[in-house]
Amino acid sequence: MSGEEFELPVSRAVNERLHAAIPGGAHTYAKGDDQYPQDLAPVISHGRGAHVWDVDGNEYIEYGSGLRSVSLGHAHPRVLEAVRRELDRGSNFVRPSVMEAEAAERFLATVPTAEMVKFAKNGSDATTSAVRLARAVTGRTRVALCADHPFFSVDDWFIGTTPMSAGIPSGTTDLTVTFPYGDLTAVEALFDRYPGEIACLILEPATQTEPPPGYLAGLRDLAHRHGSVLVFDEMITGFRWSEAGAQGLYGVTPDLSTFGKALGNGFAVSALAGRRELMERGGLRHDGDRVFLLSTTHGAETHALAAAMAVQTTYVEEGVTARLHALGERLAAGVRDAAAAMGVADHVVVRGRASNLVFATLDARGRPSQEYRTLFLRRLLMGGVLAPSFVVSGALEEADVDRTVDVVGQACAVYRKALDAGDPTPWLGGRPVRPVFRRRA
Repeated sequence: MSGEEFELPVSRAVNERLHAAIPGGAHTYAKGDDQYPQDLAPVISHGRGAHVWDVDGNEYIEYGSGLRSVSLGHAHPRVLEAVRRELDRGSNFVRPSVMEAEAAERFLATVPTAEMVKFAKNGSDATTSAVRLARAVTGRTRVALCADHPFFSVDDWFIGTTPMSAGIPSGTTDLTVTFPYGDLTAVEALFDRYPGEIACLILEPATQTEPPPGYLAGLRDLAHRHGSVLVFDEMITGFRWSEAGAQGLYGVTPDLSTFGKALGNGFAVSALAGRRELMERGGLRHDGDRVFLLSTTHGAETHALAAAMAVQTTYVEEGVTARLHALGERLAAGVRDAAAAMGVADHVVVRGRASNLVFATLDARGRPSQEYRTLFLRRLLMGGVLAPSFVVSGALEEADVDRTVDVVGQACAVYRKALDAGDPTPWLGGRPVRPVFRRRA
């Protein structure tokens, strides 16, 4: 047994309040208390930089901030200054503000592979609009998405493919087909199976593994040869891979792409961008059928667009992407060394690009384990590290990374004990964490 006590009584009480008023106790399933060890789901009071404080008064070094959205750190001064300048000037009007032109021009200068852009509030609206636009311009109904990527949208065309498909007509789900990442032959076979039916291919251009040589360009060529639209979901890769996203790094331009998360550093803003020929179908300067592309009351709130502009300026002027990579490389090396020193290098595994690290917790047979994940998360929390992933923010200091590695080492020592005992149960403190996508509550 651990022999150590770590309790969050105030957080536990607030979690009960959250569940009483909010289905699931959170506004995003990935933030649910079922994703944390039992009774150890901290409720956040506030954050600054790479640190957050819970309502019990505990301070944590935080990773994966805002589900990867807060990449500059909480309450970043340049972002807050830009937002404050707009708050006294009004946030939403009956006609577009000049801020909309400025923000669009700034985005297109940052992502020069895109020719037009439209802003919204969340990633799902942007990806679903990309799908709708692809269907409209191709006259086709099927959507092909990458099965190896975990999330694209809250809308039916995607959620119907997950275990949480309750309430979604099977006819909608039948129009979505999937392909594996990195396999052009499989995509070719999909086009052969559904000739003239696939409106678009949608995928994250990269995740935990780099795209195989020629893969992204091959996808683009396949899509165009078969009359389909290529869509890159750059919600995560945008800014973390480069200021211009993965398309800027790998030199492959999709027809459409979607951005969000890091774009606002926690403020609600997302973007659909792409070729003028396609994007204008959602506008007024064409003679075809109108496409209801994006029309959101709050999509152009001035403070959010100001935040996005400040984020882009900060990334470019301060070299944030390079900093994220350097911090991630330091963290990955430290975690791997700590795991090796405790004899669990084959069980606590760091994966992904340095700016977007995740970790796997494997059992004695090398299988992914929610029980060992629970043990690991519990020990991190006890050491003052809040880390559902190891995704870094630019606000981290090297001392934060080194402290994290020390705590990981302590967690790995307990991990080794559990492996030697053949059962992690005594170190869990209750039920194990659970996957987000599951059929039953």
